[in-house]
Amino acid sequence: MLWLDRLVAGVLGPLAVWVLLSGLDDLFLDLCYLYFRLADRRRSKRHGPDVAGSPADRLPQKKIAVMIPAWREDGVIQNMLEHNVAAIQYSNHEVFVGVYPNDIRTLSRVIACERTHPRVHHVLCPYDGPTSKGDCLNWVYHGLLLHEEAAGSRFDIVAHHDAEDLIHPKSLGWMNSYSERYDMVQVPVLPLPTSWRELTHGVYCDEFAESHLKELHLRQRLGGFLPSCGVGTAYRRRALDRLVWNNGNRVFEPGNLTEDYHIGLYLHRLGCSQILLPARRPGAPGVLEATREYFPRRFRGAVRQRARWIAGIALQSWQQIGWNAGPGQLYWLWRDRKGLIGNPLTILANLTFLYGAARWTGAGWTGEPWRLATLIGESWFLPAILLVNTALIVVRQSARAACVWPVYGWRHALLTPLRSLWGNLINFAATMRALALFAGAVFQRQPLRWLKTEHCYPTQQMLMAHKRRLGEVLAELQLVAAERIEEAVRSLQPGERLGEGLVRQGTLSEGDVYTALGVQQNLPFEPLRAERLAVDALGSLPVPFARQRQLIPIRLTEAGHLWVASCELPTDQVSDEITRLTRLKPRFQLITPSNYRELREQLDRGER
Repeated sequence: MLWLDRLVAGVLGPLAVWVLLSGLDDLFLDLCYLYFRLADRRRSKRHGPDVAGSPADRLPQKKIAVMIPAWREDGVIQNMLEHNVAAIQYSNHEVFVGVYPNDIRTLSRVIACERTHPRVHHVLCPYDGPTSKGDCLNWVYHGLLLHEEAAGSRFDIVAHHDAEDLIHPKSLGWMNSYSERYDMVQVPVLPLPTSWRELTHGVYCDEFAESHLKELHLRQRLGGFLPSCGVGTAYRRRALDRLVWNNGNRVFEPGNLTEDYHIGLYLHRLGCSQILLPARRPGAPGVLEATREYFPRRFRGAVRQRARWIAGIALQSWQQIGWNAGPGQLYWLWRDRKGLIGNPLTILANLTFLYGAARWTGAGWTGEPWRLATLIGESWFLPAILLVNTALIVVRQSARAACVWPVYGWRHALLTPLRSLWGNLINFAATMRALALFAGAVFQRQPLRWLKTEHCYPTQQMLMAHKRRLGEVLAELQLVAAERIEEAVRSLQPGERLGEGLVRQGTLSEGDVYTALGVQQNLPFEPLRAERLAVDALGSLPVPFARQRQLIPIRLTEAGHLWVASCELPTDQVSDEITRLTRLKPRFQLITPSNYRELREQLDRGER
């Protein structure tokens, strides 16, 4: 194996130099971040925390349009729209969803939401999909303009999200506030937490925590442009008007797979001001203010998504823009594109390390296990570089873990080095795929199309943590004063819920409480009479099960849905049990406990 030892020793030198340069690059940013962090802390001690620009509820609500591109999103789009429309604490907004004529399932889901939520509108692209995300968004923007013309109004702010996003309830309020000073406002994006065993999704958690809690903020402070993250981005209308004027009457670049990255760069070149909002605010420890979502949780899905990112950011931007972004942006373009070299070389470095470790221990090899170390020692500079690189890797992993810890906890942070190795493999495979896709498109003279990744939406239990509190909804509906809610909370009996307490104290009726619950949960609520119950639906659920779960079957629909009334909030477990028993998809309606008892007594007596 002497020849292999000599080959590894020969490759190790250039690899070590690359790792050193890349490590010093990362160390520079870590040191800058530490400097700014200490400077901010000193300034905070002198002048107090800087809360300038925080959202103010007293500001008039500007009219906001939220654009959502959708291609084969029938599995998530309806849940996403229904939850977010109910949860968003901002009344002056409209939602526009772009769909394709050949994606009937997604179109039908959006139209179903449109019928029950007046602020939701579908925009039909003029030709079959998929094209590109940027192209779809351009058609959505065109539909927005037609809506303005028909309504005789104009949107002040335009934002965009994805079909799998869990939008923070106060997100549009922040956009409204910060757009007073900035042309582009980016709300942080953080993956939803998953088990530590899910290495692939954990890689996203690590990278987004570091990027949105540290690197993007640092990028701005050092004069770099802010790329849009594709979700949770808002633009002042005048900024989009300038962009349309200078970009051939287009908002987004349809020929690029990462239109979000490009629009951030273009706006910066036009002199538009940009800001990434903090994920944590002074006085609110432990509260994350960000757009949340699930990212791909399997290796193949992650490679597919990251190949799109690499192809758009590193390859297409190089092809379309080159390095002509101004002297102050060359460093950031280098940072965004160095993965083309770094991802393959990192895997080679990892393999070299594993080979060296095996030779060091003599595991599975014949001959002298110290021979490779002897060959390395023949170079006067290589041992020193390897020692420095080891120190840089320790610093790099520690810096990332420090960003991960406050978001996902110390257990997740401890596994950062392991996930880093897995992430290197994902990035290597994605880079190879991106290069192949880009070369194929250039050779065939065909545009790269939307590289779709599968999405999933959080469960009902997960969504509960992101819904408004019942007291907030009651106060917003002016059913009870906020001071009275605080008094009721203090006087609750053990195990009693707020709504039950307010009814017991005579402050509200059951109908008032369930009206607010319907708004909070985005569920219909209305009194139900026995005459409205369909005979075929009544026999669909076993009586013992329906009585135990406090369910009243109402009717069956041609779409394969079973409408069920309940005085308890539906859970994922109940939904799964109904589907298992009936092979139907349940849809829920709220009724009051007294209404349920009345219906149950009539059904038990055989009356309808």
